[in-house]
Amino acid sequence: MSCRLYLMGRVNRVLLGKDHDLAAVWTDDNHMRFRKLKIQIQELLEKDEFPAALEEICNLPSIQVVNPLFSFFHAGNELLKWRAITAMGRVVSMMAARNPESARVVMRRLIWNLNDESGGIGWGSPEAMGEIMAQNKDMAGEYHHLLLSFIMPHGNFIEHAILQRGVLWGIGQFAHAEPALVQSSIDYLIPFMTAQDPFLRGLASWTSALYNYEPTNRLLIQNKQDHSLIVIYQNSQLKEVTVSFMASQNNSG
Repeated sequence: MSCRLYLMGRVNRVLLGKDHDLAAVWTDDNHMRFRKLKIQIQELLEKDEFPAALEEICNLPSIQVVNPLFSFFHAGNELLKWRAITAMGRVVSMMAARNPESARVVMRRLIWNLNDESGGIGWGSPEAMGEIMAQNKDMAGEYHHLLLSFIMPHGNFIEHAILQRGVLWGIGQFAHAEPALVQSSIDYLIPFMTAQDPFLRGLASWTSALYNYEPTNRLLIQNKQDHSLIVIYQNSQLKEVTVSFMASQNNSG
């Protein structure tokens, strides 16, 4: 058995609250229940009144909700994917309050998804890490250094250009909740503030604007004149904004 299969098997057994083989867990009956729950959660994520729908998701058994939410990280529907990330943040924060180890299992799975050895790309994983840490101070204190390491050349730098957007969104999301945890890493945002990709410029500026730091302040002045359009997720909605808009938010300088 490969290392990946063994680890993911252990992850899923913990998430399911079982300590035996996945083959024994995933009977036809359990598979049908999973599909039914996944459909129920998708319908809730797609509701116009998302805040109320999110409360309904949070009232479901957390340990059962996690796997369906993971599956939506790969959804072709962008709003569905992002709302699943929001829901993951709330659900795992609740898990952390009741049983911190169960929340750590989810965080380790998100981290594993970003590992080259996982065999995947890790879509949605850095965003979910950031959302969880924005929702839960304990998780932020424990895992912020790992998410930040994804923008550090000497750390676990993520080279995939599109995945970098997710990393920067995740960092920005929890930085707005816990700015002190990101402050010492601001220098690592500088290369992204001048990147060719306007999404990277906008997202890095969004976080940098939280701090009064001369090297990034100079770049924020430049990016406030940048009217390139990007689509970001804020307040449970996808919005088309400019890099200038992102650079102008919450600037303490």
